[in-house]
Amino acid sequence: MSSHSNVKSGYTRKLDFKQGRIEMAHGSGGRAMMQLIQQLFLQAFDNEYLHPMNDHACFPGFNGRMVMSTDSHVVTPLFFPGGDIGSLSVNGTINDVAMAGAKPCYLAASFILEEGLPLADLQRIVHSMATTARSAGVPIVTGDTKVVEKGSGDGVFITTTGIGIVPAGIDISGENARAGDKIIISGTLGDHGIAVMASRENLSFDTTIVSDTAALHDLVAAMIAAVPAIRVLRDPTRGGLASTLNEIARQSSVGMMLYENTLPIREQVKAACEFLGFDPLYIANEGKLVAICPAKDAGSLLHAMKNHPLGRDAAIIGEVIDDTHCFVQMQTQLGGNRVVDWLSGEQLPRIC
Repeated sequence: MSSHSNVKSGYTRKLDFKQGRIEMAHGSGGRAMMQLIQQLFLQAFDNEYLHPMNDHACFPGFNGRMVMSTDSHVVTPLFFPGGDIGSLSVNGTINDVAMAGAKPCYLAASFILEEGLPLADLQRIVHSMATTARSAGVPIVTGDTKVVEKGSGDGVFITTTGIGIVPAGIDISGENARAGDKIIISGTLGDHGIAVMASRENLSFDTTIVSDTAALHDLVAAMIAAVPAIRVLRDPTRGGLASTLNEIARQSSVGMMLYENTLPIREQVKAACEFLGFDPLYIANEGKLVAICPAKDAGSLLHAMKNHPLGRDAAIIGEVIDDTHCFVQMQTQLGGNRVVDWLSGEQLPRIC
């Protein structure tokens, strides 16, 4: 998004955000590109770090351990009930940073735009990102824009990178889970994935299923304030809860036991999964987190989560167990056990 000169008023017409479309010239490095940056990106994201329009962002340094995460977002469709690729790209990276127990501080954003993308769609996405970032208190301070030929992309791909700082004394990692620990989910499962799929396939249900996309750093801060001894945090995005717990089990060399009757899943999501042939344990979430903590702290942590708007439906859903095979299992409502394995193949393509 950087620039070394301004586009002088009167030399070019303003962008037509009603009828205009992305052209190859918008990624050429010339006047059209500068016009796009100044009339859209800069106006939407403007802050003291971005405004100088350099090829970099200069910001104050940190004292303590830093966290950095980057993520690419390729969701189809670009807009879905409860969100869009713009809000998703901001929240997703904020959450990745927050899962270290860190306070997210700055974001960078890179756009791959496809020739022919309506400028109205791009404007809507950028304004959504700006609103989401400001609401979260995490500014977008630098970025980049490229344009590819029509047919070489899917409208827009967005990569966001986040930087944050971990408070002193906090050690949260996927390798910290211990046998006897409790597993807590912050809310209902599968909302995002089913909302996107329903929108993609033009499916209608009795009740609209809305994506749960949200920035979780304030919830995490409240959780850490209540229980600094949290061992693991993870947001169960691609691959859902099942894949996330398998990752943690492998990292920590432990097993997991879930209890089916404790899993919070909305009835309409259950119905949609039955209709589509999906397992909600493997459906992507974009505003939920998994926490693993010592059993003695589980009650305090659950209480803190339920007192936060993004944790009202939090529930203890299982425990960590000794298992040299690192299996994730679930005790079913019928009393039997089944293995909750890694996701095999692709259940929901292009979901985040």
